[in-house]
Amino acid sequence: MNWQRIHPRRLLLLFVVLVAPVSAWAAGIPALTLSEDGGTYTLSLQILIMMTLLTLLPAAFMTMTSFLRIVIVLSLLRQAMGTMQSPNNQIIIGLAMFMTFFIMAPTFNQAYQDALEPLMAEEIGMEVALQKAAVPFRAFMMRQVREDDLAFFGEMAGVESYEDEASVPFSVLLPSYVTSELKTAFQIGFLIFIPFLIIDIVVASLLMSMGMMMLSPMIISLPFKIMLFVLVDGWTLVLGTLASSFLVR
Repeated sequence: MNWQRIHPRRLLLLFVVLVAPVSAWAAGIPALTLSEDGGTYTLSLQILIMMTLLTLLPAAFMTMTSFLRIVIVLSLLRQAMGTMQSPNNQIIIGLAMFMTFFIMAPTFNQAYQDALEPLMAEEIGMEVALQKAAVPFRAFMMRQVREDDLAFFGEMAGVESYEDEASVPFSVLLPSYVTSELKTAFQIGFLIFIPFLIIDIVVASLLMSMGMMMLSPMIISLPFKIMLFVLVDGWTLVLGTLASSFLVR
C-alpha cells in the first residue's frame, strides 16, 4: 500500500470537492454587479456558496475519516490513567489529526488523483468529479461500518436491502459509519480501562487493609499506572493498534 504525503492544499481542495453539492457549481448566478470606467465586475453566487461550504470541512473530516475513533480512544486512555488534563485536549486533537492523515493517506491520494486532478485540468466536470471523489471514501467507510447498523438506518430510510455497496446512499452510510465508529471506540476504550482499573482496585485494597482510609487511592496508583504504561511502550502500542484496526478489515 502506497503511503504518500498529502499536501495540505490538496487535502483542503479534496474535501471541498467531496462535500460541495453539484447544484452549487452550476452556471454562475450573478449576486452583485459593479460597473466602473466602462468595466463590469460580477461576484458569482458560486464563490459565496463555496466559502460557506468551507465551514463543513471540520464536520466532514471528523465524521468521514478515522478521526472519530482515534480521538475518543485517546480521551478514554487519559481518563483511565487518571492524569486529568495531561495530555491536554489540543495535544490529543493534534495527535488524532496526524494519525488520521497517516491512516487515510491512500484514500486521500486516490480521491485526489481520480477526481481533483482531472477537475483542475478541466478534463471532467464537477458532477463526475464528485462521483469519483466519493468512491474511495465510500469504500473506506463500507469496510468499517457494521452490517447491523447499516441495516438499521436502511430500514429507517425505507430500504430493506441494497444491490451492492455503490447503491448505499450517503444519507444512510454516514450515520451508520458514525454509529459503528462510536461502538468500536468504546469497545477499545473498555479494554484499555481494564489494566488501569486493576491497579486502582489493588491499591485501594492495600490502603484499606493498612487502615489508611483517609488517603486517596488515586494519589498512590497514578505513578504505578504511568510506570506500567511507559514500561509496555503504551503510546506505540495504542497508536499502532488503532492504525491496524483500520487496515485489517
